Amino acid sequence: MSTSVVLPALGESVTEGTVTRWLKQVGDTVAVDEPLLEVSTDKVDTEIPSPVAGVLEAILVQEDETAEVGAELATVGDGADATESAPAAPAPEEKAAEPAPAPQKAEATPAPAESSADATDVVLPELGESVTEGTVTRWLKQVGDSVEVDEPLLEISTDKVDTEVPSPVAGTVLELLAGEDDTVEVGSVLARVGSGQPAAAEKPAAPAPEENAAEPAPAPQKAEATPAPADSSADATDVVLPELGESVTEGTVTRWLKQVGDSVEVDEPLLEISTDKVDTEVPSPVAGTVLELLAGEDDTVEVGSVLARVGSGQPAAAEKPAAPAPEENAAEPAPAPQKAEATPAPAEKPAAPASNDSIYVTPLVRKLAAQHGVDLSSIQGSGVGGRIRKEDVLAAVKPAASTSSSPTLAAPSAKPAKAALETSELRGTTQPMTRLRKVLAKRAVESMTSTAQLTTVVEVDVTRLSSFRDGVKAEFHEKTGSKLSFLPFFALAATEALRAFPIINSTLDGENIVYPDTENLSIAVDTEKGLYTPVLRDAASKNLSEIAGGIADLAKRTREGGLKPDDLAGGTFTLTNTGSRGALFDTPVVFLPQSAILGTGIVFKRPGVVTVDGQDSIGVRSYVYLALSYDHRTIDGADAARYLSAVKARLEEADFQADLGI
Repeated sequence: MSTSVVLPALGESVTEGTVTRWLKQVGDTVAVDEPLLEVSTDKVDTEIPSPVAGVLEAILVQEDETAEVGAELATVGDGADATESAPAAPAPEEKAAEPAPAPQKAEATPAPAESSADATDVVLPELGESVTEGTVTRWLKQVGDSVEVDEPLLEISTDKVDTEVPSPVAGTVLELLAGEDDTVEVGSVLARVGSGQPAAAEKPAAPAPEENAAEPAPAPQKAEATPAPADSSADATDVVLPELGESVTEGTVTRWLKQVGDSVEVDEPLLEISTDKVDTEVPSPVAGTVLELLAGEDDTVEVGSVLARVGSGQPAAAEKPAAPAPEENAAEPAPAPQKAEATPAPAEKPAAPASNDSIYVTPLVRKLAAQHGVDLSSIQGSGVGGRIRKEDVLAAVKPAASTSSSPTLAAPSAKPAKAALETSELRGTTQPMTRLRKVLAKRAVESMTSTAQLTTVVEVDVTRLSSFRDGVKAEFHEKTGSKLSFLPFFALAATEALRAFPIINSTLDGENIVYPDTENLSIAVDTEKGLYTPVLRDAASKNLSEIAGGIADLAKRTREGGLKPDDLAGGTFTLTNTGSRGALFDTPVVFLPQSAILGTGIVFKRPGVVTVDGQDSIGVRSYVYLALSYDHRTIDGADAARYLSAVKARLEEADFQADLGI
């Protein structure tokens, strides 16, 4: 039975998409959720996975054709109707089959040649109808790194979205043609990916010497057994300094991670290299033993220079006595095949480097881990592709510090250690602005120069709200899975008041004031890349459970790079929680086209005057400052004061039992 693959809904306003590339062809086997094709819309590029496992039987929409949402793109079934495209592959085998004496050898050599001789260009794909260029924000792979099909190679930033560009083929990164912060046009070649290890394996595979050894009829099996270890052990492989960027011509060896005689796996780091733009590690292209170091620490070498040589180690020593012709008679006993069987086993090790040893770790992170005695292999990286970041190491240090200070008497002595600030590696350097920072800077200046901004602040007594929250947060978390912070209460009160005072939620269009019929709340989220404001739509109609879950989901996807363009569009009012970093309040900037933004400070305790039955008394109270910045061209101070008074009254009343949503 065949299953249809249809174009799914790709966003609220997306009605059609264009097929940019088919990742599978008719007759190919496909697994459940394995990408079948790439589709481009005017807002986002994405992949369409297969809904079932089977064989691709038919492609109904060709590349560069546009299909509507819900249209049938392909069919996947058991493969009974897809066998027509399979016979195309045997063509090269017929040529190889003509020489009857050695058909198998003829087939063995061209296979790796086809997969390793040519490099594949990685180009900047179309990222939307109006997007013509993108800026390389970060390379996730360096020259010499292995990469899988569809594994991310780099991060690209445009004026509409940040995304990753995957590798179209599996292999090794041979060349990077664009540096970080370079702006390139759509269709430009960013990098080249080749076959990596198979290319190196092809050189020693020349069968000429093997044929001489294979001529004696008495030992045909030995002639086949000896070439296998010879391929991996007879010749040393040069480790060269790869290209590290368009303008980088040399690098300095800062540290050797392996010494002569050490064993090394495929892609395991051999040394650290420093350039004027980046510090990185150079991995070993093959598995084996370090035979020679050709550059010392602090030596400066040019790109392409040989840094070291890696051979097969112990197997190479066993091969030397097997090379002379007289020893072939002595090699006739059965022990020789046992050695040949023993060598393929270690060759399988590089195929499954699951530990963090194979994950890129910067010298800074490695140094930080050494200072704190942290085992990098025990850390699960939170960076792209599982890379270990500085924050991961520091997070691993904290539990150790708390464990060592667990005795009651030791607790006070742990406080001074927390007060120590780490010196930033940016000190004394000059860094280019990221693409996101440039966009934020431009928009901030435009907003400040185009509007008349000012800020009004009120103090809110949230003592009653704090008590209510403490009483329900455990049950709330148990039933919804979301933590109940103060922010959902602030968001609910703020958006409810927007319905009563729509001028705060308005936008200015020329000489007209536009009043939206929904309250779409932009939530300011701080990330390593910079500030993002994903949108919680129709927030005034949601309860606390929906608001808390929505904010948590947006914040998570923002920090993990999972936002879609629609998630950042359509906001009518912004909420920024500066109190999450300990600030009492600030004067937030209104970003056009919005007219107002509300900043919430930290909830703090201090003595306050409380009136009970006409009598004043002093007690410990919880307070928060709310700061509303607004565009004075359309919003007056009285409007701002009325709006803030309504939000203040709602929070101080703390009647949210019916709004919990549990």
